[in-house]
Amino acid sequence: MSENNDLGVQTVLENMETIVASEGGTLQFLSLDDGSLSVKYIKGVNEECPECVPDHAMVKMMMENSLSIYAPHIVTVDLK
Repeated sequence: MSENNDLGVQTVLENMETIVASEGGTLQFLSLDDGSLSVKYIKGVNEECPECVPDHAMVKMMMENSLSIYAPHIVTVDLK
């Protein structure tokens, strides 16, 4: 995340990457502009436990909750 020096946002993205990677997913930082964070989420696959893989709505909710603590200046999360 070299494009961004925001430690709170970086912390949240690293934590979320760890969570989604456990089920084969990835997060890709796209942009941070005027309190709006844009991230691409590629959902993983777990054939033994499909319900264990977080969907876009769940990832967005977890990111918003974490950002409210670590980076409260982020007001919008655009998860693609």
